[in-house]
Amino acid sequence: MGNPGPDTERNKKNVVTSVFDPAISRFVGFSQKLHTRLKSQLKNLKADKHGFGSSWRQDKENSSSSIQIDLEKQMDIWRENPSWTDQIPVIKVSIPKGSLCNLKAEVNVGLPPDAVYNIVIDPDNRRVFKNIKEVMSRKVLVDEGLRQVVEVEQAALWRFLWWSGTISVHVLVDQNRADHSMKFKQVKSGFMKRFEGSWQVKPLFVDEHMCDRLKPKTLDEYNRCTGGKGRIGSKVTLDQLIQPAIVPPPPISWYLRGITAKTTEMLIYDLLAETARIRAAGEMEDGHSSDEQRTGTSGDIKERWAAHRRTSRRRRNDLF
Repeated sequence: MGNPGPDTERNKKNVVTSVFDPAISRFVGFSQKLHTRLKSQLKNLKADKHGFGSSWRQDKENSSSSIQIDLEKQMDIWRENPSWTDQIPVIKVSIPKGSLCNLKAEVNVGLPPDAVYNIVIDPDNRRVFKNIKEVMSRKVLVDEGLRQVVEVEQAALWRFLWWSGTISVHVLVDQNRADHSMKFKQVKSGFMKRFEGSWQVKPLFVDEHMCDRLKPKTLDEYNRCTGGKGRIGSKVTLDQLIQPAIVPPPPISWYLRGITAKTTEMLIYDLLAETARIRAAGEMEDGHSSDEQRTGTSGDIKERWAAHRRTSRRRRNDLF
């Protein structure tokens, strides 16, 4: 056979072109459209200096504003009816294998969850919790509005027999206002192999009796049956697991366990004293500051706690 002529070669090229040109053309067209769209979006982002963050920050501000408004409404209801008697907390001690102890404290508090939560996560809460001597560093690692992850290093006071001093506590704190929870966990092990736990604050329907026979299960039901006049308190739970690098033998472990339980009691006492102060301040703002109307003051709490310690020493000794 002879070599194909020029016309034959030209026909082959036309066939190839007719097959691939439309596909290439469509791909090029798609690429140009995609490039134009991305360029337009980047241009819009550049024009808006805040970019996507602007919308996120707006949502964060709106959420924070809504929480503050709801809290103020509840605080107004508490100012109208500040009657409340702080209760003795329930503290349960268990001893998981290899640990010093697991402490769980529960107490009802006469303030709304957001007010109590504000005390617990306050960066300057050493003014409330006396066992915190100093906050040496605090760094926000994650900020999602209602949820934050914070790295905190603080000096905590300790006392053992006739010795006392401070110990550095370095923890990661995951705090979420959406469910009023705060989880903490030690960053580096040292003297303490494990130190972790959580705070949980849940709503307490203080004026449930206003609902007659209906037992409200949600905040909406509670607000409806009380006509928006029902006070909301808090059920507070503190759960801690403490595991030293070396668990001392009895009787030292018994003594340390008792000291740890007492420290937990003092944390709760400090929280109750602060909530009593806030309630008393609210009464004074409304001009209701007489001794008969003021309840749950710091002095009252201190006296009840002193009496509680005297009568509960024997019960604690039985536990240890």
